[in-house]
This record gives sequence, structure tokens and C-alpha cells, in this order.
Amino acid sequence: MGTECLGVIQWNELLRFQEADVVFVGSMVQLGCGTRVGTAWARSAEKTHRDVLALPIFKQEDSSLPPENETKNPPFQYVLCAATSPAVKLHDETLTYLNQGQSYEVRMLDNRKPGELPELNNKMVKSIVRVVFHDRRLQYTEHQQLEGWKWNRPGDRLLDIDIPMSVGIVEPKTHPSQLNAAEFLWDLNKRTSVFVQVHCISTEFTPRKHGGEKGVPFRIQFDTFALGDSGDYTEHLHSASCQIKVFKPKGADRKQKTDREKMEKRTAQEKEKYQPSYDTTILSECSPWPDNAYTSTNQAATLSFASTPLSTYTTSSVLDSDSSSPNHQADPGSHVNSEQLSPTASIQDTQKWLLKNRFSSYTRLFSNFSGSDLLKLTRDDLVQICGPADGIRLFNALKSRSVRPRLTVYVCKESLQESPLLDRHSTNENGEHCLSSGLHVYHALYLEELTAAELIRKMACVCSIPLGTINQVYRQGPTGIHILLSDQMVYNFPDESCFLISTVKDESGEGLHLILK
Repeated sequence: MGTECLGVIQWNELLRFQEADVVFVGSMVQLGCGTRVGTAWARSAEKTHRDVLALPIFKQEDSSLPPENETKNPPFQYVLCAATSPAVKLHDETLTYLNQGQSYEVRMLDNRKPGELPELNNKMVKSIVRVVFHDRRLQYTEHQQLEGWKWNRPGDRLLDIDIPMSVGIVEPKTHPSQLNAAEFLWDLNKRTSVFVQVHCISTEFTPRKHGGEKGVPFRIQFDTFALGDSGDYTEHLHSASCQIKVFKPKGADRKQKTDREKMEKRTAQEKEKYQPSYDTTILSECSPWPDNAYTSTNQAATLSFASTPLSTYTTSSVLDSDSSSPNHQADPGSHVNSEQLSPTASIQDTQKWLLKNRFSSYTRLFSNFSGSDLLKLTRDDLVQICGPADGIRLFNALKSRSVRPRLTVYVCKESLQESPLLDRHSTNENGEHCLSSGLHVYHALYLEELTAAELIRKMACVCSIPLGTINQVYRQGPTGIHILLSDQMVYNFPDESCFLISTVKDESGEGLHLILK
């Protein structure tokens, strides 16, 4: 092919070729137009090309090209000891398959030139390794996605350091609030290798489980910091990452074998469009991971989603509703009632509803949603957007699925002037039945925790008695005996029990005893 091709290439046409148009392929050279010629001829053409560019008319263009000796190398290099996939096209980023829970070595290399960053000599640096999402869409909802993963895998971490196998690392740390990150110190003068384990698999974050091949890609990223003036490792030095997919144990090996067999079936011309598989993966430079990275909610915050805080039950809310129901009451004319979101709610009302119902972390995500837009989302939609835990909770809140109380108790404060045995009905002068002035009005107490403390607190609210003044609470038993109220007694109350509450001053005269009759 060489001689025929050379016959049609004119030297003046060579002026149109740029340096990027010459690609060396073994002993042949491929020009940008797809023509392959001998290496010797290409070297001659390259020399002529440089001579032509040295002419005065090309000097301005040539001056913009950086000298070869000015090529900037990164100060550090991280090498993941896992093979890259052979099924990746030439200009695409490499892809590496990993097995879930398997330890993989990452070599930490000091790549500085002599005299570069001398302030780091004989110093330690800190590196933070993370597993993060590759897709922008999932990066935007990272917190919700990882919270959902934590809900399904309680006690597990997304990423760990295999400390016994690691070499040269100092003070490795994992934070309970950052399940996808770990950090360690390392000495630039010593050989350092950190072994990492990724415990999440790519299919755990797909709406439908197709298997490993359809899973979402992750990134393993290293951010390295030097000691700053504040005494903490806050001075950013370098960041690099690579694209990975994580499979169930041995799944990565099967996927690598499948890709290799597919490539072997391709023609030689098709193979030229793909990268070869390398034994190791070199992480490429990238921007540092943002400071507001994923932080898991603490245990207290998680529990607050499942139980109503004590401050919910205030005297004013009880008196306004004549009940101690834990549901917040909004203005009658408002569209943001905590019980139900109206389809006619505006974007602003929808934002208020999300805040009132403890979905503040999703206000930005739903910043353009009206009440109608939010109500149109299905349960699967919300689970995909917010994760299983908050997705189901939001769906139930939108459909007004209130939690049934464990026990309902009706109480009434006994009047000193009226007897509880007074007739509830009387007859007026026209002979019509009407309510007696001695009617006792009961309040409904809804208990979600079957404890004496919750019952006493709610009784204090409906009776307008300061909680601190209540000394003891008794239940009147057979023959008028007084039985001390306990958690076990409350647990055994029949549902919808009725009690009259009478008050008796204690021995000091400053406190009160309550008696349930």
C-alpha cells in the first residue's frame, strides 16, 4: 500500500497536516486522513514538516506550542492495581471492573521533580479516598442515594481501608458520618500502598435490577492535602480519579473475560478503534471533591423521623384542637396543612409543606414543583428520587397516611362544684331535652408510646397543670385504693379507656397528686 499512497501525496499537501494528525501504530504510521505509510517515510515527512514550520510565516503559530521540556507532570500519581477493560474506545476514559469487598492495591507515588514543592520534603501528607458517583444526575442526589443505601444496609460502609494489607500509611480513619470516604497520612519518602475495599455494587443504584452490566459507574477519587498554617491538613495539593464498576464477588473477572472474548471476535480494523487492556489503572487528574460532600445523618436525626419530638405537644396546640393528637394544625385557609398537600398549592406553598413535614433536604430538588406536580409522582418515582426511606415517607405524607396511635385514652378534669354522677340531660321549660350545665367534656389523648411519662405529660397539657408541679399519679382501684401509675399499668390499659382526673395537694402543699377514677 505504501508506494501507491506515496505517489499521490504531494509535499505541498503536507503543510495541511498538523502534529496531532500523525499517529504511530507499530512499525506503521497512520495519518489523520486514514492513510498508513512506512515509519521511515513518516519520520522524513515529520522532519520536513518541522522545517516548513520554521519558515517566518509559521513562526507565530509555532511560538504558541509549548516546548517539550515544559510539560507539567502531576506531583503525585496513584495507580490502581486492577486491569482496565479492553472494550473502551480510544478517546474515552478507561473503565475498570472491581469485585465487591475485594481488597485492591493503590500505589501512592511521589512524582515530583527535583526542587519541586521543596516544602513537602520530609513531611507527611494526608489523602482522602472516596467512592462517588460518575453520573452527574446521581451526583446531584448523592445524599439521598447514599442515605437510601444506608437504610437497606444498616451498619455497612461503602468504602473501607484494608489496614493489615496496607503499607506505609499512618493514622487511617473512617468517620461514621462519611460512609463513602476514608483518610490516612503517608510519608513521601517511603513506599506507600493502600488497599481499598468497595462494598456497594453498581446495580444497587439502578431503578430496575438488570445485573452488573447495566449498573451505574462509580469513581474512586484521591484528594491529597499538605499541612496548613492552621495546623490541619487543609492545603490542597492534588486530586485524581478513575471510573469503575463494581460487581458481586467474581463478577468483575467474568465481565473482563466477556469483554476480552468480544474484542477477539472483532476484525483488526475494528480493534484499532479500542484501547488495549492495561494491567493497572492510572488515575487521571481532576478537580478536588467539594467540601460539602455527603455526610450521613446522625442517629438522633434518624430517630426523629420515626417519632414525634416532645415539643410537638404544646398546651396551645392541645387547647386549640381539644385533643393531644400529634398532628400539627395549620391555618384553615392554608394550602400547606401538614396533613395534606392541596393540588392547588403554589410552588411557595409546596416548599412550606415540605419544610413543615421534615423534608427540608428536598426543597431544592423540588424547587419548581407545585402541589399538583408533587402529587402526580408515583411511589416508585419518589423512591428513585429520594431513596427508599424518605421516598416511602414522602409518599405516605402526600397520601395523608397517618399512623394509628397505639392507645387512645379519654380524660376529663373533675369539677369541684359538680358531681360526676349528675345527669347529662335536662328538660327545658318547653319540655325539650338539652345538655345539662354539669356535662363533663372529655379530651382524647393519643399515645404513641405506652409509658406513664407520656400519659402524664399529655394529661398536664389538657388540664393546664404545670408538669413540674405533679408529684405522683395514682389510679383508683377496688374499694377506693390508690395504685401508683406505672409503664406496665399503661401498657395494659384497654383502648379508649375513660378517666376522671381529680387533684389533691401533696404533703408540702406546693405540689399535686393526680388520681385517675
